[in-house]
Amino acid sequence: MGESGDEFRIEVHVSDQMIVVRVAGEIDIANVDEFRSVLWMLPVHPATLRVDLSRVTLLSAAGVRALVGVHLRRRARAGQLVLCNPNSTVRRVLRATRVNRVIPIIGGNAASLDSTVRRPWPAAVPVPPSPRTAAERWWEPACVGRPAS
Repeated sequence: MGESGDEFRIEVHVSDQMIVVRVAGEIDIANVDEFRSVLWMLPVHPATLRVDLSRVTLLSAAGVRALVGVHLRRRARAGQLVLCNPNSTVRRVLRATRVNRVIPIIGGNAASLDSTVRRPWPAAVPVPPSPRTAAERWWEPACVGRPAS
């Protein structure tokens, strides 16, 4: 931290097919507010947002939380967040936090990749079943003290 090579920078490129955000330096508590605000201010369309992490030297828990928040926000608006080119250190953080199971991570140059990436989640979110009535849950442990009929 504090080295001139770790200076935090963000570049945004918007095209008709996707938005590419290139980040350089450390993403930590000192600059996560700036990182998050740039990602949140981006337009919803085009639906694909690619964040190129190839020049990120450190990704803290605050940075992971910002990425998850942006992922949830874009997904709620039928969009998609894709992480591109994380180095081994950043990839290790994404695996340890299991973000790699939720947000697609791809290698290669973010600008040259095909604009469609398979989503790791189903397109439709299943609706939970309606709650059961007291008569239907008579057997559950919470109802043990129920008087016998």
